[in-house]
Amino acid sequence: MLHDWLPYCGKAPDPGGWLTNWNFAPELVACLLVVVGGAYWQRESLRATPTYALLIVFCLLYISPFCALGSALFTVRIIHDVILAAVFAPLLIAAFRLEDKSLPGTLTVWTAVHAITFWAWHAPQLYELAMSSDAVFWLMQISIVATAAAWWVKVIRSPAPAAATGLLATMVAMGALGALLTFAHRAYYAPHWLTTRLWGLSPIEDQQIAGIVMWAPASLVYLIAALTILYRSLGNRAAA
Repeated sequence: MLHDWLPYCGKAPDPGGWLTNWNFAPELVACLLVVVGGAYWQRESLRATPTYALLIVFCLLYISPFCALGSALFTVRIIHDVILAAVFAPLLIAAFRLEDKSLPGTLTVWTAVHAITFWAWHAPQLYELAMSSDAVFWLMQISIVATAAAWWVKVIRSPAPAAATGLLATMVAMGALGALLTFAHRAYYAPHWLTTRLWGLSPIEDQQIAGIVMWAPASLVYLIAALTILYRSLGNRAAA
């Protein structure tokens, strides 16, 4: 029995018309306007550049045709979620000056919480729920951003060796999920079983590309961050 999937971003577009699939849902536009108004009102307490970048990334992920493209291709959904964790969450911290906030729990705990959250939402059953319920979709989005932001705050506040270890552990978690998707012998994600053919991909090929994205480019973000922290730490020691 085939399920009539209706993701938040709309039905899967075809290659000829996806660039016209903008999402101007009234509740989303209203929310964005409230956020923009609040940001303007509190502009003295916000950092301007990351705030603008945050709004641009938000529009890319939820308003632009990129949102609809994720209904067709699991690869795009993975890119979307990686951007949430590795780009949107750090921008949120920078924009709202959250890096000095004290949070309960250790870096180790938040590393585990974030990794488990990311893995859980990409288990086929939970993913299918998110692709068929707007409420579950937004729960997915908020939980990924919230755990990623808390984890990044802990990374920023930790000594260099601990921060690098947390980053490398997250890199391994992302890479492991990527490897699982890449070497799977069947397509796991039912919402994309009938949506990839128009894009020249079988469902398993789409899933494998998504796995490679997780395994290489996504993991590379965390590796570069870890190496940067260690390099700066060694530079500071040498200068001292």
